[in-house]
Amino acid sequence: MHFTHDTELTLRAASVLINSDRVDGEQLADMAALDEYLNAFGWTGRRDHDAAELESVRRLRARLGRIWAAADDEVHTVGQVNALLADTRAAPWLTRHPEMPEWHLHLASIHDPLWQRMGAEMAMALADLIRAGELRRLKVCAAPDCEAVLVDLSRNRSGKFCDTGNCGNRQHVAAYRERRSNK
Repeated sequence: MHFTHDTELTLRAASVLINSDRVDGEQLADMAALDEYLNAFGWTGRRDHDAAELESVRRLRARLGRIWAAADDEVHTVGQVNALLADTRAAPWLTRHPEMPEWHLHLASIHDPLWQRMGAEMAMALADLIRAGELRRLKVCAAPDCEAVLVDLSRNRSGKFCDTGNCGNRQHVAAYRERRSNK
C-alpha cells in the first residue's frame, strides 16, 4: 500500500523524533539539534528557539512513543490519536510551497507553536494509517538489544529492523554465525 508523500514523510519524521532519545542517548539536547531535525524534514512556520519549545517537542516525542507502543490495540490507539488531534486543534487545509510542490495538508497555522503543528500533522498521518487498516506498520525494532521504532512502508509489511543502529545486518550476521557453528 502506498500512502501520500506527506503522510510517509510525516510518519518517518515521527519515528525519527521518537528514536531521538532511544538510540545513542538524547539527540535533542539543544536548539541546534532540534533545528537540524526540523530542517531535515522540512518543517516550516514559527520557531521560538527557546527552552520551552524544545521541552514541548520532547513531550510530543514521549506522547508519540506511547501511541507507537499501543499500536497493537487499535481502539486505544485511535483514542490517543483523536486526543492528539483535539489537543492540537487540527484544522486541515491544502497547501504547497517551493520545497514541497506536491499538494499536501497542513493542519495548524504557521503561527501556532511548533509542537502543535508537528503534533497535528503527525496525528493526521497516524489517522491515515488507521483509516487504511495499516496500523500494524508501526513497529518496534525486532533486535533484542534495540528499542527504536520504525514505520514499515514495505509492500508486504516485512520490515522488522530499524535503520538507526544497523540492527538488521547485526541480526543477519548473528544468525549466519549461529548456522555455521551448528554444522
